[in-house]
Parts: sequence; structure tokens; C-alpha cells
Amino acid sequence: MDALTKKLVAECIGTFTLVAGGCGTAVFAGGQVGFLGVAIAFGLTVVAMAYGIGHISGAHLNPAVSFGAYVGGRMSGKDFGLYSLAQIVGAILAAVVLYIVVKECGQSAGDFAANGYGKDFYNGAAGYKDCSALGAFLIECVLTFLFLIVILGATDKGGAGNNAGLAIGLTLTLIHLVSIPLTNTSVNPARSISQALFSENALAMSQLWLFIVAPLVGAGLAGLVYKNVFAKDKEK
Repeated sequence: MDALTKKLVAECIGTFTLVAGGCGTAVFAGGQVGFLGVAIAFGLTVVAMAYGIGHISGAHLNPAVSFGAYVGGRMSGKDFGLYSLAQIVGAILAAVVLYIVVKECGQSAGDFAANGYGKDFYNGAAGYKDCSALGAFLIECVLTFLFLIVILGATDKGGAGNNAGLAIGLTLTLIHLVSIPLTNTSVNPARSISQALFSENALAMSQLWLFIVAPLVGAGLAGLVYKNVFAKDKEK
């Protein structure tokens, strides 16, 4: 197996783990652990995969992360496309497993931890805010921007080194604490696609575009800023 294939398999497995761990916690235990528990679950999956497969593929686990790396000059356009495909496949496979288990437990899939916004999406569910499309786009874009700044900085030469995985995982936990009540937190198009496909909420698919576009915009801006501001400063 060549090096690129190994990377793609790692990204598929890693994104599978992210969705199975994070979304699985939301689907099966969200009522017990609450927003904090779900946020921690997502952070832990990133930490685990960062140390498990980071040395193989970089453990992007997210098309937005790969896009930020591409814009920042750290990977080719071809690799970005292949990484994204592997990540989406891994996310969908995890969603399939979660959906089968939900049905085997005799439960309804319900929202299925899909991303969405507004009172019509959450229908008065406890803790969620009535966020507009603009508000949802803005928070997803800004939080993805900040996430990528941390990732690009932590993984840069002279960055966090062996502690990069911990820094990135903790950042993702913080991001979820901020935005679960607003959008159920995406910052990851693969995670959003996989859950929308199986959600019984009719708005999940119609609102999906926002959770693809906003993270990519935020990640792209972060890639540009890091490459043209921080990376240039390091070269001086």
C-alpha cells in the first residue's frame, strides 16, 4: 500500500471515529451527559485520533481542516480532494452504523445529531437558541477560522509539538460549548453531511449547504491569514 493510500485509509478511519464518538454520544447519551458531555466527546475523539493516526495523515478528520491546509500551502489540491472524499466516506459509514443501532434499539432517529438552526429546526428543544441563518453562518465561519488558526499554529514548526493533539482537541471542545445551542456545532462538512442523510428532521438537508459553505469559508480565510501573516513573520 503506497503512502497516499495509507493516509486516505487513516482519514477514513479517523473521521469514522469522530462521528461515531461525537455524534454517537449526542444520539445515545445526549439527554444524560448534556451539551458539556457531547462537547467533551468530540474533543476526546480528536485527541485520540491525533495521537493514533496523526503521524500517518495529520489527522485532519474534516474537509475544512484539509481546505485550510491547502490554502495555507501545506497540501496539494489533489490531496485536498482525496482527503475530503475519504473523510466523507468515513463519516457516512459511521452514520450508517449509528442509524442501524438506533433502529435495533427500537428508537426513532429523530434529528440524529444533525446540524441546523432556528426555532423550526429545534422545535423548542431545551437549551437551543432561535438563531437566524446569518447568525448560524457567522458563528460556524468564525469558529472554524479560529479552529484552523490553532491547528495551523500547533502543527507548525516550533508549535505545540507532541502536545498539538491535546491543544486541538481542547479547542474543539470549547467550540462545541459555544455553538451546540446555536447550530449543534458543525465546523466540519463531513460530519454535517453524514448526519443530515439519516436525520428525520425535514430541514436537515435543506439547511445542509450552510454547514458545508461556512466552515470552508472560515478555514480558507484562516489558511490565507496564517500563510501571509504568521508564517511570513516566522521567516524573518
